[in-house]
Amino acid sequence: MSRRWSSSVARMAEEFSKADVQSTVSSSSSSKSKRNWAWPSVLRWIPTSTDHIIAAEKRLLSLVKTPYVQEQVNIGSGPPGSKVRWFRSSSDESRFINTVTFDSKDDSPTLVMVHGYAASQGFFFRNFDALASRFRIIAIDQLGWGGSSRPDFTCKSTEETEDWFIDSFEEWRKAKNLSNFVLLGHSFGGYVAAKYALKHPEHIQHLILVGPAGFSSESDVKSERLIKFRATWKGAVLNHLWESNFTPQKVVRGLGPWGPKVVSGYTRARFGAHSTGEVLNEEESKLLTDYVYHTLAAKASGELCLKYIFSFGAFARLPLLHSWWLRA
Repeated sequence: MSRRWSSSVARMAEEFSKADVQSTVSSSSSSKSKRNWAWPSVLRWIPTSTDHIIAAEKRLLSLVKTPYVQEQVNIGSGPPGSKVRWFRSSSDESRFINTVTFDSKDDSPTLVMVHGYAASQGFFFRNFDALASRFRIIAIDQLGWGGSSRPDFTCKSTEETEDWFIDSFEEWRKAKNLSNFVLLGHSFGGYVAAKYALKHPEHIQHLILVGPAGFSSESDVKSERLIKFRATWKGAVLNHLWESNFTPQKVVRGLGPWGPKVVSGYTRARFGAHSTGEVLNEEESKLLTDYVYHTLAAKASGELCLKYIFSFGAFARLPLLHSWWLRA
């Protein structure tokens, strides 16, 4: 169901785009002019791309006082010795990780920050100034999110999906020549950071997990409430959508010109009405909304990890607690 709906949305978007192009290059044709007027600007899809994301990121980070450098760190076309193309993609092209590095004192320890699901490094914009007074801050967009490369996601298992993030981060670390650094991960980023630390502990000085996801499995929690909800028709539908990899980003893309308004409601609610700290001011809210919209509406890639990492209810398929026990 979700695939048909997504494909129909894509066809509609393509038709709108064609209509715009035709009306621009052939304005003298009355039939093409009529086609252009049939879809006024308010009904047209909002364009997005990596360039749009980086531009929105720069506007958002203009609120940060600490100077920074933004770069696209090349992580190559594949892991050394790999028998498959980089991250199970059908393309051999090199990939890059969008990276921002903030000015610091020469002797400051390095703190690498990894964002959560459906987020990107710009979500930390209010934290950068305070942390940069103590650390050399480096924040990244994970592969397939934010302003980083968005390869086709073709992973078919939890193990492959974990490698997508862990191996890409390791190639990024090599490219940046980093070692003995503090690694901070938030939410899903905490899951990735912990899994990376288990695989490459020699590079990590300290591991900081902020509200990490993926510690326990469904069998650990044994939620009676979730079991009852799954038995309802609503639970069955939502579980089907989850297993079909129907992501929140697909909703934003499908809404087209109404997407920014929905994202605006989300940012105002999450960082305003439901915030426990200082709420966003008008400028912060506007810039964050623009940034979040472009990161969500861009090509689907890393977001498709969801069903492979978590079962319905956001329970980890390979929980961190189990991983630590096995390691111990």
